[in-house]
Amino acid sequence: MQPRIAIIGAGCSGLAALKNCLDAGLQDVVCFEKNAALGGNWRYSPEEGHSSVCETTHIISSKKMSEFPDFPMPEDYPDYPSHEQVLRYFEDYADHFGLLPHIRFRSGVSRAEKIAGGRWRLTLDDGQTGEFDFLLVANGHHSEPRHPEYPGAFTGDYLHAHGFKHPRDRRFEGKRVLVIGAGNSGCDCSVEISRTAAFVAISLRKGQYIVPKFFLGRPTDTFNRSMRWLPGFLADPLRRFSLWLQVGDYRDYGLPKPEHPLLSAHPTVNSELLYKIKHGKVHPRPGIVGWDGKTVRFADGRAEEYDTVVAATGYKLNFPFFGPELSGLDFETRQRVSLYLRMFHPEHPTLVFIGLVQPQGAIWPLSNAQGRLAARYMTGKWKLPDDLRERAEKDADRIARRFLKESRHTVEVHFQEYLDSLEKEARRRS
Repeated sequence: MQPRIAIIGAGCSGLAALKNCLDAGLQDVVCFEKNAALGGNWRYSPEEGHSSVCETTHIISSKKMSEFPDFPMPEDYPDYPSHEQVLRYFEDYADHFGLLPHIRFRSGVSRAEKIAGGRWRLTLDDGQTGEFDFLLVANGHHSEPRHPEYPGAFTGDYLHAHGFKHPRDRRFEGKRVLVIGAGNSGCDCSVEISRTAAFVAISLRKGQYIVPKFFLGRPTDTFNRSMRWLPGFLADPLRRFSLWLQVGDYRDYGLPKPEHPLLSAHPTVNSELLYKIKHGKVHPRPGIVGWDGKTVRFADGRAEEYDTVVAATGYKLNFPFFGPELSGLDFETRQRVSLYLRMFHPEHPTLVFIGLVQPQGAIWPLSNAQGRLAARYMTGKWKLPDDLRERAEKDADRIARRFLKESRHTVEVHFQEYLDSLEKEARRRS
């Protein structure tokens, strides 16, 4: 008798998991999606409460490095497709592989509880329940904003980057706007808001590598991929040198010099921020030490007034359907994600996480490889190791050593190394 499988989320990771389940011959699979259509945050909505990309979003990993290995993106797509093109790609993927009959839309999961035999009972928002042998969690990790905390209170307009949809908002047009954070969201918000605002500043606590999207006419990530066979002591200086050739010294832009190794933090991929800084449209500022009304005080002693603050300060790892009785799943509080291969929890062997990674590259091929391994596990063709707990802790230790000790790096992975490890495990027979 086949196992009954539930998947939470029909974004890119949930679709990849579902497709691989079906490929493995698993047919009793239900994918629960709270929205009315697939695509997750790639389905743009102007409504601020809906978790989606903003109006002008394009992917930051190139087409060839992002696509699923068995479903290439259309040849006429540009190197960096828009969110409309990405959504159409996901819709075509679901149609091509026959995924839609297995997806239940408008079916948010309000509770997931473990029952006898390691099975799972899901309760939907409308009160319906169902029981499953395996639970695959693919709800993403960009839905619950993390807000900064500073002394005092800001009395102007405040929003998280999660709520930024387009620069024509009354909170930006003709206003003085401060963006906190220079990650990908922070840089995108700064660039877009500068098109309509009277003044835009971006606040950075420390140096950040800003990587242009192209190098020698090619997407930068394809250049990096070409160095995958080089040993680290050669590849790392070459990456640094090539980046220096493109942007020079960050201090010439008024930005702090990054003090950490290039690959120890999630990269910011943006070709417009430095351009906007040099054209006087975006103004760098140091970290914030406090605010009073509309006045923001910075670490260099400067105090300036702003009408609007946009906090591009990341997201919490949030699984609202899990109750406190499930041990070891409060990753946000622990600031540590102890999962073997970023997927398997030592205390819950019938629970599998898909897409709970922050790669230095595209997530879609990784979700596909995770889905394939999960399918092999659920069909009995691959088994969890006996020392699962030890391996899960070692994986968490490895991340702590390699990346900066920040909340957003608790699920960081190096793309190729992690993909290779998943594919190696998928080839191993039980």
